[in-house]
Amino acid sequence: MLAIFTGSVVKAPEELIQAASRSPTPKEASSKLVDAFVRCSPSSVSLSIGSQAHMLYSCDTKNSAQPRSFAAKDEIFCLFEGALRNLGSLKQHYGLGKNTDEAVLVMEAYRTLRDRAPYRANHMLVHLDGDFAFVIFDNATSTVFVASDQDGKVPMFMGVTADGYLAFSDDAEILKGACGKSLASFPPGCFLSTSTGLTSYENPKNRVTAIPAKEEEEMWGATFKIEPPNLQATPN
Repeated sequence: MLAIFTGSVVKAPEELIQAASRSPTPKEASSKLVDAFVRCSPSSVSLSIGSQAHMLYSCDTKNSAQPRSFAAKDEIFCLFEGALRNLGSLKQHYGLGKNTDEAVLVMEAYRTLRDRAPYRANHMLVHLDGDFAFVIFDNATSTVFVASDQDGKVPMFMGVTADGYLAFSDDAEILKGACGKSLASFPPGCFLSTSTGLTSYENPKNRVTAIPAKEEEEMWGATFKIEPPNLQATPN
């Protein structure tokens, strides 16, 4: 799967932008990234959402261990990879039908909590039991919401293209060609949203910091990690 967003929708982590400055590598525009994905997956479904987002989904490598699914309703779009062990109980909790899959569940949970102030949509993440990674785009509010399970069982990567778009994919090699060293593995147990940036959903008070990659490292420009409580900065 692949999702690409303009800087007007979501701000790329500054550490990824700086990584390209420290170790200049060839990068390509977001349109080239879309073309590369389609070439690798000719049967992929491609959805352009105005000028703000592009989401692509392929069944080419779909398997029972990490199934992929896509859902869209009321200007909310969701790409989901993985499986939830507590899908049944969550469907009951949100009043959804028995045929509801993970993509629909996550999309509906996001929408429900978004509309119930003062609850934040990320509150749903602590109730998801399983191996997963997903990307949501809410076109009505121009909001991006991306998350990964606590153990990182389903890989997710993010990078910044030559024209400044922030891209997410389960395929690091696809991103590498367009993002160069502005590339990182999405940190497990975290979410990234338009309003909060990169945050731990299990320990939201613990900062997510980036460790710059060494020049000899071939792939990543930075590694994002959740700081333990004892490393949090304290006032003098």
